[in-house]
Amino acid sequence: MKFQPDRAEGVNVITRHEPGRVWVGTVCFEGSVIVPWKGDPVPWSAGGPDALNEASFSALLEFQPELVIFGSGNRIRFPSPSWLRGLIQARVGLETMDTAAACRTYNVLASERRCVVAALMLQA
Repeated sequence: MKFQPDRAEGVNVITRHEPGRVWVGTVCFEGSVIVPWKGDPVPWSAGGPDALNEASFSALLEFQPELVIFGSGNRIRFPSPSWLRGLIQARVGLETMDTAAACRTYNVLASERRCVVAALMLQA
């Protein structure tokens, strides 16, 4: 699915998503990825849905977000509440949705200059 968002100066924009891949600007990422509103996107060592744990989500605090959009793959898979302890203690919100919806939601929030991070699980 190709996205045609309004261009937002100085923030990352997810320009395309397809099974197993996501483009941030013109750079293609394969595998799970963290997309902060500013700065460089980085591979997310979360692995697959069965490999998620508290450290997977606590690593997102490095980006100092006010909100995390968790794209859980082809379908919605809610993380265990115990994995969110670090985010909760830091008063960071988390929304879970399938990855395609997470990409769209991230773009809207980033274009509004919100301190948002997309944590995207990509499946082929």
